[in-house]
Amino acid sequence: MSLEPPDSAPPSPSSAGAPRRPRADAARNRATILAAARDAFADAGPEPSLEGIARAAGVGIGTLYRHFPTRQDLIVAVYSNELDAVLATVEPLLANHEPDVALREFMRNYAGFIATKRGMAQSLQAAGDRAAAPSINTRNRVNAAMGTILAAGAERGVLRSDVPADDVTAGMIGIFLSTASSADDEQIVRLLDLLVRGLRPSTTGGSAPSRPDW
Repeated sequence: MSLEPPDSAPPSPSSAGAPRRPRADAARNRATILAAARDAFADAGPEPSLEGIARAAGVGIGTLYRHFPTRQDLIVAVYSNELDAVLATVEPLLANHEPDVALREFMRNYAGFIATKRGMAQSLQAAGDRAAAPSINTRNRVNAAMGTILAAGAERGVLRSDVPADDVTAGMIGIFLSTASSADDEQIVRLLDLLVRGLRPSTTGGSAPSRPDW
């Protein structure tokens, strides 16, 4: 019998008629496990063990299995969680930056997702159909995010209005694919900067406006 405390407790007599909700520590444990798994898969080296991920998250292996009964369940959850987190940055970025800067920051965030995905490549392949379900719509979701940023940029006059979102997505992914073997972070930064600069409209003098920081 496991001595580890359960993630959710039975309702008390005073709340017997109330709908049950997950305890806060259960949600916290799940988030911590996902973060530890993300870091483990992003690291270069042998495929991490579930026991190692549980230790890094500060939970018992039983807690990990309660949230993710199989390794494939954990892999798919990490993939989906990381993609959701990146796409969720679009609106805050647009609220706090000019659209061209928001686009560059979105690409930087997506680079982190790509690093995690590369670390999970073998596991995603092993997961088969389970991994295919969330990944099949990734391109469409990224295109939608790109489209939102490009539309805002065209409205503000800082991004071209004649470039399809899928072309920008293809360019960004192409950069990540072409630099996959070199792992040259500085080259990735330079190439992403060039991509964003090419999306700025030309001024009267024929040159695109520049940002002092990149």
